[in-house]
Amino acid sequence: MNRVPIVTLFVLVIASLVVGACAPAATPVPTQPPAPVETEMPPTPTPMPELTDIVDTAVADGRFTTLVAAVQAAGLVETLKGEGPFTVFAPTDEAFAKLPDGTVEELLKPENLETLQNILLYHVVPGKVMAADVVMLDGQMVDTALEGKQIAISVKDGKVYLNDSAEVIITDVETSNGVIHVIDAVLLPPAELTDIVDTAVADGRFTTLVAAVQAAGLVETLKGEGPFTVFAPTDEAFAKLPEGTVEELLKPENLETLQNILLYHVVPGKVMAEDVVMLDGQMVDTALEGEQILISIKDGKVFLNDSAEVIITDIETSNGVIHVIDTVLLPE
Repeated sequence: MNRVPIVTLFVLVIASLVVGACAPAATPVPTQPPAPVETEMPPTPTPMPELTDIVDTAVADGRFTTLVAAVQAAGLVETLKGEGPFTVFAPTDEAFAKLPDGTVEELLKPENLETLQNILLYHVVPGKVMAADVVMLDGQMVDTALEGKQIAISVKDGKVYLNDSAEVIITDVETSNGVIHVIDAVLLPPAELTDIVDTAVADGRFTTLVAAVQAAGLVETLKGEGPFTVFAPTDEAFAKLPEGTVEELLKPENLETLQNILLYHVVPGKVMAEDVVMLDGQMVDTALEGEQILISIKDGKVFLNDSAEVIITDIETSNGVIHVIDTVLLPE
């Protein structure tokens, strides 16, 4: 066997190493650059519409054409465009339509300017009172822009009512100078209170009582500062007396008897119905010295001396309150 000489093998190994070292380096494969990632641009925010004042907001709304006409006729446009803030309980056109026929037209006449102004100002509350604030006023009286007049706020079954008559149907219509809450009825400010005598005269159910007060010379007394609580018998109550009794009492010679009977119907102080019911079973002093009446409650009804029922309560007057009774009280 021929053997390759060791020297020859060594030479071959060295030669292969040299050739490998001299070979050109491998060309690198180019790397594909990453595709650009598309980033979604955020949407451009829609600018909020600029708020307008109460008057311009009502005009633009379209549901308050009668209210706007009334505000213009009353000369209150500049007032309700003022700095405020104001809270307006705004009746809709449908709310004004609920008033008796011809009422709106009558109010818009120049000679009724003050009345119209008073009605409109009665719908305005100073300050910005949002719906969340209104519901916190349940059971409270709130001052209005009509001096000395308030509205009663009540919440029933989650609904807000004003004076127990107008429901707030839309809330928080914000304006640049306050807020509008929409109501379904027109609010009418309470009439100015008159004294007990004038209230009884105007009522019409107390003609006999009024005649008796006049005959007894007690008009000035019951027009006084008071306050007084009068349990007032109706004409029907006087008619229950024996025939001829009223005519006999009105005679001058029976003046003291008549005075005593009338004073027996008067309690010093202003005792409202909610106070009366707390007096169940008690004797109460009257304006007739030394004489008292017994107050009792039966089946939720209030009786005086177990004979006269209180049928109407809390007719407020400027110097007290009248409760209507169905029977004349006679002192013992």
